[in-house]
Amino acid sequence: MAETKKYIVGVFDDEDVLLPAVKKIRAEGVQIHDVYTPYPVHHLDTYLGYKRTRLGKAAFLFGATGTTLAITMISYMLGFDWPMDIGGKDFLPAPNFVPVTFESTVLISALGMVGTFLVSRGLGPGKKAIMFDPRSTDDKHVMAINLDKNTKHSKEDIVAILKQNGVTEEPKEVDL
Repeated sequence: MAETKKYIVGVFDDEDVLLPAVKKIRAEGVQIHDVYTPYPVHHLDTYLGYKRTRLGKAAFLFGATGTTLAITMISYMLGFDWPMDIGGKDFLPAPNFVPVTFESTVLISALGMVGTFLVSRGLGPGKKAIMFDPRSTDDKHVMAINLDKNTKHSKEDIVAILKQNGVTEEPKEVDL
């Protein structure tokens, strides 16, 4: 049976209040689990201290794999499996490889990146979505703070810090 985690959830109405609050709460030493917003908020990832993802490197590796697979497949099919001599041309004409190689590179790269994203985020078919407050998909900004990871501050301290930084409702405790 999965172990439950305790979170303190604060709700903000405005991103202009949320961004300074994230900065101040992190400066207090409170570790924020995540912030859920109804739309992308500029610089929120910077304020939360997120590192750059390695998805670009994964895209390059998947693209190189797609290129290699396409060239290998075309070379094998046209050079060895079913060689054709059409009008005295080379039996492995490289310029003719370009469209198939490009499409294979894009296809394998895109599929690989989607798979990498789903695996790295723990998403997949049948996975239950984590929803701290359903209004985070509508018009509210929701900040979740994991109580188990914030051992320096008590629950009451975190609630007080949230209240000092502009939450619009009483912070609530959620078990997931």
